[in-house]
Order: sequence, then structure tokens, then C-alpha cells
Amino acid sequence: MATMKILAIDMGTGTQDILLFDPALPVENNVKLVMPSATQIAAGRIRAATAERRAGVLTGGNQGGGPCSWALEDHLGAGLAAYATPDAAATFDDDLEAVERMGVRIVSEDEAARANGAARVTLQDLDLDAIRAALRAFDVPARFDGIAVACLDHGASPPGYSDRLFRFDHLRRVVGERNDLRAFAMLPDELPAYLTRARAMVESARRQDGEADVVFLDTGPAAALGALQDPRVGEAGVQGVLNLGNMHALAFHLEGTRIISLYEHHTGEMAPERIVDYTARLMAGVLPHEEVFETKGHGVFYASRGAAAAPEIIAVTGPQRGKVRGTALHPYFATPHGDMMISGCFGLLVAYAEKRPEARDAIESALGAA
Repeated sequence: MATMKILAIDMGTGTQDILLFDPALPVENNVKLVMPSATQIAAGRIRAATAERRAGVLTGGNQGGGPCSWALEDHLGAGLAAYATPDAAATFDDDLEAVERMGVRIVSEDEAARANGAARVTLQDLDLDAIRAALRAFDVPARFDGIAVACLDHGASPPGYSDRLFRFDHLRRVVGERNDLRAFAMLPDELPAYLTRARAMVESARRQDGEADVVFLDTGPAAALGALQDPRVGEAGVQGVLNLGNMHALAFHLEGTRIISLYEHHTGEMAPERIVDYTARLMAGVLPHEEVFETKGHGVFYASRGAAAAPEIIAVTGPQRGKVRGTALHPYFATPHGDMMISGCFGLLVAYAEKRPEARDAIESALGAA
């Protein structure tokens, strides 16, 4: 087990945070990369096609939207053609008719291959070839025993049903079945069919590396599990953990890994004052679900009935954590193992240990000694 290597990849909207975990090394000496996210890369390639006044052909699979969706809308708005294979089109909406209404023409793989003169953009959350190339450039062996991946998946909501509510229904369902952050860790065959992006990411990992074991974890719980590895956070009896990502904000009221309550929102929709207000009211047990949803958030869920103890610490992580600096939350900026941007990757290692018991001792020993 001393030679075990686990590649952890936390795919966000702004960045993809990558950790090559080797339990034989001090955690601080593990290889880490913080690179542009898959959707940022795709957005840049679509914008390049727009600038060149070329049609765009989108192939690959379902990946994170946001920036690449906005770039595609601008491309179509400039009067330029866009084509997409069915799998790639699912990036923009699981309802392919909705993608066609955007102005995208759905084509077969053969038709996409014959689109001469068009700019080709491959959509995929996971690009192991690029990661391996980066590692080899520094003479780091690019062989992995395990791959742990994270993304945020809204899920394929039924027609006419809010994707924000559908995403939140999933969070509530998982917590209802087992109230523990680690319950969000899943093996490939445990992923629900409606988590289309997560399944695409896991299948991509298995396709690109047929030997490594694969584990999936949602990005929000990944950040929280990572933050708990900061000694000041983990040693508290009751914690508030707020992850301010580039796109989503997810707050947990926790007792260790047990969830007391949570809310999820969009970071860009909340001024610092709202973040402080919502987080304080969540911890007090008085933040209504309807208020969060009506302000373009996902919702609020109280997993525990009755009064709950106030958190001893409000730990904040994520690239937008500066939004609450100096506020009434009195935030503690968590730095698990000395590195905030890799919080999700440290959470992914906990998920891997949860689902792959044969690796648990090595992971827990390495993380506990850090």
C-alpha cells in the first residue's frame, strides 16, 4: 500500500483543483495543480471560433456549463452556426429540444466529423491526457491506483421542474438515507441515473484509465470534508462550514460529519450582507427554504429536529471567501494541510477511504500525520 497513488480532481466553475496523493510522502510534498476548469477551457475555445467567424462543432460529452454555455450563447448571437453531438449537447440542457431552441443543430458523430472548416471543441470534465502531460513535464510518473473525482451536478430534472429544486431534492434524499457528509461518496454503480454529469465524468475516468478504481463525491460535501481536516475546525464540537465557490455557495451546520442543516445558493446572486445574514439564520435554525429559493438559490434543509447547538466556529473555504472577510460572521479561513484551494481534494481522499476500505489505513495515517 506504500506505493498507492490516488489522483483527486475537484472540478469547479473557475478552476480544477488536482492532487496526486502519495501516502509515502508528507502531504505538503504531494503534487498539486490549480488549473482552469473544463468549462473555462471550452469557453475560451468557443470564443476563439467566434472571433474567427467560424462555425463551431461540439463533440465529447456532458460537462459543466456556466462559462461555456454563455460563450455558446454569444457565438449564436453573433449569427454563427453551432453544431453538437447529442452527448455534448447535454452539457447545455438534458432536454435536447431545448438545446435546439437555442439555435444549436444536433448532429451525429459522423456528421460532426464531416464539418469541414468548423472549429472543433471537445467537451469533457476530465482530461487525463492533459494531466498526465503536465505531470510528465516534471518527471512525475503518471500512473494511478485510484481516481477520485468531484463536480456539482444539478441532475436531469423532469420537464417543467426546476433544476434548482431537483438538485436540492437530491441533497435532501442523500441526507435522509444516511445523515453523514461521507454518504455523498459513491462508486460508479451507485450513482443515480439522473446525475448525468457525474456519470459522464466517472465513465470518462474509467474510459481513460481502465485500471484505476474510481470514486465520486459532490463538490459541496468535498469542501466541507476538507475543511474539517483543519485542526481548528475539526476539533470544534459543532461547526459552521461555508464553501464560497465561483458559482455555488453551500453552507453546512455540522456536528462533525453529521449534518444539522444546510443551504445552497449561487455565489454571484449574494452580496456579502446576504451571505452573512443567510448563514447566521441557518445556524440559528430560522432561515426559510422559500426565501432562499425565491432569491435564485436552491433551498434550505433542516436535517435535525428541534433546537441545535450554535457553532463554535464558522469556517469558510472556497475561492470567493474574500466576500465575507471582516464581516459579522467572524469567519475562520480554513486551510486544511496548509492549502485552502485543495480542500475539495482532501475531502475526496476521505470519500475514497470511505468507499475503498483497502486504502483507508494508508489515507487516514497520512492525513492524520499532516
